[in-house]
Amino acid sequence: MNKKSSGFSGRGPDRVEEEIVAVLTKKASLEFKALFLIVHANLKARNAAGSGEDILRLRAYEKLQNLVQAGIVNKTGKEYTGVASALVTFMEAAAEWKVKAALRIQSRPSIFADKAPALPVVSTGNA
Repeated sequence: MNKKSSGFSGRGPDRVEEEIVAVLTKKASLEFKALFLIVHANLKARNAAGSGEDILRLRAYEKLQNLVQAGIVNKTGKEYTGVASALVTFMEAAAEWKVKAALRIQSRPSIFADKAPALPVVSTGNA
């Protein structure tokens, strides 16, 4: 299997992926069910668990498998363990991506950058 160079696509990591990484940096190893319960509780506490629990479980499992393929997380049997150096690199890259994304949003030109379009003058004919 090919290992990816980074743990996320050009869109950057999402909240689910970031939460999985955050949990795995604090815990030694967890089975998926225990990992998901922690991730779900953390996302609910942050008001970031937007979809239903079943959909969130599927997304979390997909993100976890992507992290395994990228070499950021190791899977031994049914337990997942974070690779410390890869987790740190992932978190740094995620933080850098967030800064770049914020700068791109701030540097977008306004729709009315030059000036507001001139409104047509309506003549009433009484002049």
